[in-house]
Formats: sequence, C-alpha cells, structure tokens
Amino acid sequence: MAAIAKKLGGQLKSKEFREYLTSTHFWGPVANWGIPIAAIADIRKDPELISGKMTLALCLYSMCFMRFAWKVQPQNMLLFACHFTNEGAQLTQGARFINYHYLGGKDVKKESETKS
Repeated sequence: MAAIAKKLGGQLKSKEFREYLTSTHFWGPVANWGIPIAAIADIRKDPELISGKMTLALCLYSMCFMRFAWKVQPQNMLLFACHFTNEGAQLTQGARFINYHYLGGKDVKKESETKS
C-alpha cells in the first residue's frame, strides 16, 4: 500500500500532471459539468417546466462534443464523460417532455389534481 501511495504521490507531483491541471483539457470539462449536474437535479421537477427546444439543443450539443472529445488528440476522456452524462440526462428530460406533452402525461396530472 505504501508503494502505491508513493507512486501516486510521484505522479501528482510530476510536471506533466501540473501542466494538465493548468490546461483547457482539464478546466473546460470541469466547467461543463454544471450542465449535466443541473439536468440530473431537474429530473424530479415538474415536466411542465422542461423546454423541448433547449433539451434538443443540449442533446445535439453533447453529441457533437462527445465526438470532438473522442477525435481530438490526445483524447479528452474527461470531456467525453461529461457529455456522455449530459446526453443521458437530456435524453431522460426529453422523454419526460414527450410523455407529458404528447403521450397523455398532462391529462394524468390534471386528473390527479382534480381528485385531490
């Protein structure tokens, strides 16, 4: 265990790691994590609040940037993970939007409100 900790400490002190921490390859994805975190936090909120246009735009945005993160050299797996997570969250929100507005979710909500 001590050998592993020593090796990890050496890697964290390396010039390459310090350069990575000060690069846009690191801080760009870190800043982008706010989008999927917000989408995940909104999954329990009322589907009436979901913007279908924005959800579609964010799905397309994340698909494009997943491809970019995969194709850029060196690959940016932190950016890929961020947009993969966002794609899943946005697809979930999109399904909730479609269910509410086009598959009867709005009617079910109205019925439950009148019974209460």
